[in-house]
Amino acid sequence: MKILQLGKFYPVRGGVEKVMYDLTDGISEKGIACDMLCAALSKKKINIIQLNECGRVICVKALCKKAGTMIAPFMISYLRKHRREYDIIHVHHPDPMAAVALLFSGFKGRVILHWHSDIVSQKEFFLLYKPLQNWLVRRADKIVCTTPVYFRESPHLAKVQDKCTYVPIGIRPIVGDEARAAELRAKYPCKCLILSVGRLVPYKGYEYLIDAMKHLPEDFHLVIGGTGPMQDDLLYRIAEKGLDKRITMLGLVPDDDLHAWYLACDVFVLPSVMKTEAFGIVQIEAMSCGKPVVATRIPGSGVPWVNLDGQSGVNVEPRDPAALAEGIRRDLQNAPAFGQGARKLFQERYTLDSMINKTIQIYEQA
Repeated sequence: MKILQLGKFYPVRGGVEKVMYDLTDGISEKGIACDMLCAALSKKKINIIQLNECGRVICVKALCKKAGTMIAPFMISYLRKHRREYDIIHVHHPDPMAAVALLFSGFKGRVILHWHSDIVSQKEFFLLYKPLQNWLVRRADKIVCTTPVYFRESPHLAKVQDKCTYVPIGIRPIVGDEARAAELRAKYPCKCLILSVGRLVPYKGYEYLIDAMKHLPEDFHLVIGGTGPMQDDLLYRIAEKGLDKRITMLGLVPDDDLHAWYLACDVFVLPSVMKTEAFGIVQIEAMSCGKPVVATRIPGSGVPWVNLDGQSGVNVEPRDPAALAEGIRRDLQNAPAFGQGARKLFQERYTLDSMINKTIQIYEQA
C-alpha cells in the first residue's frame, strides 16, 4: 500500500506537523511507501524532500497564510494529478486547505481522518468551515484521535463513534547534554526549578502560571520557553507583580538547549486552559526525562489523560494559580516516585514506535 499524509505546513513547528512528519518518516523507514503533502510560503511551486527510499515530503507553494491555514491552490492541483498513486489518504484535522484539496481531488480510495482537535477559538471562521468538516467526517473510513477522551467528548464526533479510535502521540525520548543541563541549573541555585514550554498564546494559560509564583516560596524559580503574541503582556505582568528575579522568559529555545532544560528542571508545568490543547506533546517530552508533570483538567481535552494524576504527576483545575502552586509543591514532594512513574508511563504509551505500529494496524484494517 502507498500512503499520503495530507495537511498543514512545512517546516515543522507545531504538534500536528510533527505527528505528520514523524509518521511519514517512521512508516517509510519500515519499507511502506509514505509521502507527506503540505504547503510552505516559498517561491518554488513544488519542493520535494527525499527522506529515504520510501518516503518524501512534498511542499507546494502557498499564496499566503490566513487563520492558521495555508492558502495553497497548488495542493488541489497536485493531489488531482497524483491521486491514483495512493491507496490511503491520511488527512490531518484541523486544516481547511487539506480538506478542500481532498474534496476536489476526485480521490476514491480509503480516507483516514486524524482528529487532532476541535476548532474552538475561531468561531466565525468555523461557521464557514463546518459544512466541509461535516463532509470530511462522513467521508472518512476511520477517525483517529490522540486520546479516548477527545473522541468521546467532541460534539462533532458524537454520531460517528463506531468509526472512531485513538492512537496516542509518540516521540523519541529526549536526550539532552548532561553537562549543559548542569550549567543551566547552576544559574538558578533554587529549591525548585520549574519549566514550561509552548507558544505564548491565550489558550496556554501562562498568566495563571505567572500568578502561581506568588503562592510559592522565594526559592522557587520559573523558566518559560517560547515566543508568541502574548510575550509583551506576560513580561509586563511579571514586572507588575515584582517577579522579575523569580521568572525567566527564554524566548525561542534551540532544540539542544531545550533538551538540556528538560534535564535541568525539577518540575514541568502545562497550564493550558482550553481544549485547543488536546494532548500536550511537551508533557510526554518531560516524562521521557523522568520529570513529574503538573497539568490541567481541561473539560473535553485529553491533557489530563496524558498525565496520570498520582502516577506521573498532578492534575489541577485550569485558571487557578493557587491550584497550580499546590500541584508544583506536590510534584516536588513526590518527585522520585512521580519521576519514575512518568518515565514508565512514557515507555508504555508514548514511544514513537508504538504510534507508528498502531497507525499501520489501522491502515491494514481500514
